[in-house]
Amino acid sequence: MDISKRLMAEFFGTFWLVLGGCGAAVLAAGVPAFGIGYAGVALAFGLTVLTGAYAFGHISGAHFNPAVTFGLWVGGRFPAKDVVPYWIAQVVGGFAGGTVLYLIASGASGFDPAAGFAANGYGDASPQHYSMMAGAVCEIAMTFMFLMVILGATSYKEPAGFAPIAIGLALTLIHLISIPVTNTSVNPARSMGVAFFQGGAAIGQLWFFWVMPLVGAGLAGLVQRWLSSNDTTATETKM
Repeated sequence: MDISKRLMAEFFGTFWLVLGGCGAAVLAAGVPAFGIGYAGVALAFGLTVLTGAYAFGHISGAHFNPAVTFGLWVGGRFPAKDVVPYWIAQVVGGFAGGTVLYLIASGASGFDPAAGFAANGYGDASPQHYSMMAGAVCEIAMTFMFLMVILGATSYKEPAGFAPIAIGLALTLIHLISIPVTNTSVNPARSMGVAFFQGGAAIGQLWFFWVMPLVGAGLAGLVQRWLSSNDTTATETKM
């Protein structure tokens, strides 16, 4: 597939993930009596990946996440020359999703993004004030398992067409576990997409939500590469 089309698919998929997942958190999670809460936000993120993978997976592989792209490269399933272009498309798509969400949310009286715009954080910026160490362990472990599911579900040994379901459910579970800790990143593009609108600690801690997901993804790529060393999966796997 032409690289320009693949990058556009990554842009739209990441746009959808940020708009759908963060949009659920910003617009619907805290509505009195009718809010969807943590569970609803977790499901929203899972649904964005599931639906986005079916919409764009045949074009770009449906990464929608710099950590996923990195983990697939480390695992020998994605070409090095396309890593940075994918990252750029994902970051721009995430920012576009955050921009549309901001335009929608700012239509409400009294809206203040600095008071909360689904940004990630640790310490005082954590939803339940978890420490930096707890946040690091959480982001590394959750991203590690996310990539383990992705790499396993997209193996040629698995039934074709079912990978997005497993991946979407995995992301839902990850959010159910980790929203209270860091507001769940496991995705640097998702973190960047809203951080600049919230400002403050969200920007100051942004480095953390690049480093920890990439560490977890890289470890998963190495482990899965060893586990499936006799597998015949192609270099570039489509979801």
